[in-house]
Amino acid sequence: MNFDYSQEQQQLMREARRFLDDCCPPAHVRTVLEDCARSYDEVLWKSVADLGWLGTSIPERYGGLGLGYVELCALAEELGRVLAPIPFSSTLYFFAEALMLAGSERQCAEVLPRIARGELIGCLATSEGPGLPQGVSCSVESGRLVGTKIPVTDGDVAQIAVVLANEAGAPGLFVVELGCPAVARSVLESIDGTRGLARLSFEGAQVARLGAAGEGLRLLDRLLCRAAVPLAFEQLGGADRCLELACEHARQRYAFGRPVGSYQAIKHRLADMYVKNQLARSNAYYAAWALAAGVAELPLAAATAKLAADEAFAFAAKENIHIHGGMGFTWEADAHLYFRRARHLSLVAGSPATWSERLVEALLSGCAATGVH
Repeated sequence: MNFDYSQEQQQLMREARRFLDDCCPPAHVRTVLEDCARSYDEVLWKSVADLGWLGTSIPERYGGLGLGYVELCALAEELGRVLAPIPFSSTLYFFAEALMLAGSERQCAEVLPRIARGELIGCLATSEGPGLPQGVSCSVESGRLVGTKIPVTDGDVAQIAVVLANEAGAPGLFVVELGCPAVARSVLESIDGTRGLARLSFEGAQVARLGAAGEGLRLLDRLLCRAAVPLAFEQLGGADRCLELACEHARQRYAFGRPVGSYQAIKHRLADMYVKNQLARSNAYYAAWALAAGVAELPLAAATAKLAADEAFAFAAKENIHIHGGMGFTWEADAHLYFRRARHLSLVAGSPATWSERLVEALLSGCAATGVH
């Protein structure tokens, strides 16, 4: 049995890598990081839209390519490899997926084609403080939203959002246009300046509900499981690139007349990076299959993949800095770009602690279903 990408998917990845290597080198990422006036690359965003990437998982009847989730994960890995400074994950993994998960036919027909064409940037607004929401203070009454969400990834550039809010005392998911006067936003400082953060304040903004009343937490749980899979592939792409950069430097840098990669301490670090990356890849492949097949194992597979990818990217980014030595800690070296993105992605859909809890819950649920104690 072959667990790798198919030949068509491998070709898609090769073409994506060729394009991104040309259009998104580290120097290009730096221009976004160092420009305080913007948090994403508009030209790259338009280019990936023209290539059809924004319609990868969107059905053809809504203007997408309808390729599927495995192809989306393949693209996510390549985007993560180059640290692409675009709101791809917020728009596709979270917002578009929320619509496909719970939106009405009218909502999908009106919004999804605009996403596929690159005309609309979306985001997910659930948090009202550190971590995922434990309590929800945002409320909806008579179709109007009041409250504040903070932090919201890509909330500084998004035109539309899915928001978690209480309606008649029960949490629900709601779509809200962010360009109306009833929405105020302020940009927040982020460890990764290529991924913006914002505070969104709602003062009677008109909303439309996704799904049935009171289903917000159940839908959010399903949405996070689905979004965690391509996020894990983004992290995997970044972790693999960190290993490549560390190996290149270890071969080229000499100390005491020999390459630093010939020293056992460096070999051990590189070997540990490789092992964690391969473990993350195995779990990510399984999660991609579970997502594409729509099987009941998805919550367990998604939690496992997200945790393994969190650990692999965090470890690889840190060790890449160490292997580069003193220069690895400087602004001129590219190692810090990966460290920033690793820290950011580890919190986008919930912290590692949150996903550890979800993993335990999935394991307990599986044991209960099979009668194992």
